[in-house]
Amino acid sequence: MPIYVFACEECGKTYEINASIKEKEAGLQPKCPQCFSDHSRQLITAGFSIRGGNGNGDFGCNPGGGCCG
Repeated sequence: MPIYVFACEECGKTYEINASIKEKEAGLQPKCPQCFSDHSRQLITAGFSIRGGNGNGDFGCNPGGGCCG
């Protein structure tokens, strides 16, 4: 699920919103979690939350496969 980062134009707080692309296209209007203003602007970001794995950070990564360093 995409992570959208916003900056409040009233208090300056930066915060993240997890929302589907469908929610974003429908006109996502987040409220600042600090001052509850609806005057925020989206910052340019690229991020996704990944769900899965076994709860301990292991997503089936093979350490010898080059993905885990």
